[in-house]
Amino acid sequence: MRRALSLDSSPALSVPFRFFLNAPIFALLAAGLLVWEGPDALASRWSPASLALTHLFTLGILTSVMAGALMQILPVATGVRVAGTGASAVVVHTLLTAGTLALCSAFLAGTPALYAVALLLLAAAFTWLLVACAIGFWRYRNEARKGVADVLGASRLALVALLITIVLGLLLAGTQAFGIPLPIVALTNLHAVWGLSGWVGLLTIGMAYQLIPMFVVTEPYPRVFTVGLAPGVFALLALISFSAALAPRVETLLSVLLLVAFTAFAVITLHLLWTRKRPAADATTLFWRTAMLCLTGCGPLWAIHVKTGNPASAVTLGVLLLYGVAWSLVNGMLYKIVPFLLWYHAQRSLTGAAMRFAPKVKDMIPDRAASMQFWAHLAALALLLAASLQPWGFTRVGGLAAGVSAAWLGLNMLGAIRIYLSASRKASSTQVHAS
Repeated sequence: MRRALSLDSSPALSVPFRFFLNAPIFALLAAGLLVWEGPDALASRWSPASLALTHLFTLGILTSVMAGALMQILPVATGVRVAGTGASAVVVHTLLTAGTLALCSAFLAGTPALYAVALLLLAAAFTWLLVACAIGFWRYRNEARKGVADVLGASRLALVALLITIVLGLLLAGTQAFGIPLPIVALTNLHAVWGLSGWVGLLTIGMAYQLIPMFVVTEPYPRVFTVGLAPGVFALLALISFSAALAPRVETLLSVLLLVAFTAFAVITLHLLWTRKRPAADATTLFWRTAMLCLTGCGPLWAIHVKTGNPASAVTLGVLLLYGVAWSLVNGMLYKIVPFLLWYHAQRSLTGAAMRFAPKVKDMIPDRAASMQFWAHLAALALLLAASLQPWGFTRVGGLAAGVSAAWLGLNMLGAIRIYLSASRKASSTQVHAS
């Protein structure tokens, strides 16, 4: 099985949780925007509302959760600590949250000054995050535990992909803030592929190598796969970037290979999930199965889009990638990480007679509550896919369904936090009376 975690290296609970709590909040904002804007939000990938929606997901949800997971999992899985973890978490979270809100407001208002504000805030957030991670990798280069090369390698490549995504994003923001003449469509496509396939995709791959065998109780990923997948994906992204302007036909072939790589990851993950040692599928397993099935569907849908050039297919592909794949992965991951961390910190803080107040992991978020939210999420996904094809009939109801699912997730997370705080208060009272 996969190596065990070194939980003593875990950062303070507030470090990852401030990022994790962004997920349901920004999902609610995205759902509200869908309801408010209606069909215009999904009419085109280039509409202001569509761009705002995209970045509510990619920055407000995905990047927030990925940053929190990085700060939590790197030290406990690999022995590498992000420099100044506590301060870095506060600064990066504040700047990232404010920058995301500013950028989405800029898309909707079309105000150059807001683009400039967003550019500064996001540049500061990502610079701090990347520098803190780089210092951590350098400082602990000789102390990283053995057997973690796959997680470390994928994480490093994901951070390089994030840097490239940031540079491309800043260039695009510069065109809006300062009128810099640049090839917007080409840069946008590269920005999207580096952000989703590079930053989110590579980090998801690296985290899956650790989290899926441990939390979902599966066999480890095949070694030949873990050694080659992340470097192969990164190499394909680099080649796609160079061929975009020089050899469009080669770019198409490389894009096919990239889809094959991610489809292989999806198929292997599905195999691990279907052959897991626990026969009953919990909520996390359901979310990850959904994500992997959606990922396998992205290849054929991309081929249809390339063949037909239909703008609606681009919107459908975006919904499938962002909501079906990425949001499903994050949602499922939160249902394992959040209860586990709350349980661990409760256990660590209690001693003696107070231990009787320690909650069980499974009581933090009952699987029934999580599974019911999964079905709400699945209904929202179906409605949003329908809305991408028929915006006038399904956009607002899809937004409402997505809002219900996001609120449900938020309530489940808050319920777990309430159980943790209640146990802590009871334990403190017991310890005071005992003394």
